[in-house]
Amino acid sequence: MNIPLNDLYYAYLVEHVLTPFYSTRLEQLRRMHLETILKRKNPYLFKAKNLEFPSDFVKSVVDAFLSSQEETIFGNLLEKFAIYISSILYQGFKSKLKSVDLEFERDGVYYIVGIKSGTSWGNADQVNAMKNNFKKAREYLREQGNLGEIIAVNGCMYGIEPNPLKSRLRVKAGGDIEEEQDKVYYKYAGQDFWSFISGDELLYQKIIVPIDQQAKQKDEVFRGVYVSKVNEMTEQFMEDFMTPNKQIDWLKLVDYVSKRR
Repeated sequence: MNIPLNDLYYAYLVEHVLTPFYSTRLEQLRRMHLETILKRKNPYLFKAKNLEFPSDFVKSVVDAFLSSQEETIFGNLLEKFAIYISSILYQGFKSKLKSVDLEFERDGVYYIVGIKSGTSWGNADQVNAMKNNFKKAREYLREQGNLGEIIAVNGCMYGIEPNPLKSRLRVKAGGDIEEEQDKVYYKYAGQDFWSFISGDELLYQKIIVPIDQQAKQKDEVFRGVYVSKVNEMTEQFMEDFMTPNKQIDWLKLVDYVSKRR
């Protein structure tokens, strides 16, 4: 009996995206140590925020650390979901080519797709590197016998991109301008990306349903561990980084993070 696609997507999201995300998030919280995260954060920034209470400081540091990790973890897992969709619809597969995460063929067109989380994922140098790698990928695929149309796509899992077609113009000797065809690509974001991958115009909305349900189930466990960890680290912070008159010792904190050993 064939299982409806939406049921397959739901099951994959729960088992292979949401469950490992929450498990990793919880494990990172449990293994967190004050010494480790303090050395990775900017003490000047937290002073600029005028944090006066140890609990506020520790909570801010913990939240900043978790947030910086979560975007990468969840993005990598959701990228695998996009590849999974392509695999069951078009025999798509994880690519080994630079800047390319997914390869698949549909309606006689071969697609090479680099997947990112949001639309503002890189600076000009990083975008140029992606374009150069798209060009190299096209050349490699032609050498392997793929002589059909090859379309490069920068897929962004959330956001909006009003002008998907990205061309590359260069000035030749003599002032002539030409387009570097092998660096031309499409940038699909949010609804457009998920529709491109799946053919389902509403998939970008459907993804939120299991996330909502799982978050409600798992947040209570996470919240209990979170409160205990913040309280534990606050006690340690007060032992190590407070002045005799019970103020945060910012000089000692800056020394701990930055002083030459």
